[in-house]
Amino acid sequence: MHAPHERSAPDDQGLGAKTARLEEENAQLRQAVDSHAAIDQAIGVLIAVHRVPAADGWNVLREVSQNSNLKLHTVADEVTGWALGKPMSLRIHQELQAALHRWRRRGAPDRPSQER
Repeated sequence: MHAPHERSAPDDQGLGAKTARLEEENAQLRQAVDSHAAIDQAIGVLIAVHRVPAADGWNVLREVSQNSNLKLHTVADEVTGWALGKPMSLRIHQELQAALHRWRRRGAPDRPSQER
């Protein structure tokens, strides 16, 4: 039987690798939670400003993300920032207006948008 201080190097390397993997997974999960919160907030903006139902808000944001070739959380951050008074990039603004226009044409209730 080995004393605790006589641990072999391979065990230490295995533990270090496992710790590194767990730390990386933890960081990825934190980022996913933060990204999800930003997306939910942006959907809230679409609900409040454009009366877009939550499920449709997700689709509008996803469409803007795909058409602008930007990550969804980037689009969400811009939409939420706009609601807080920050300027929205022209690229995202144009894609958002186009996505909202398509959403309205698909049968969304008629309601003039409240532009800032």
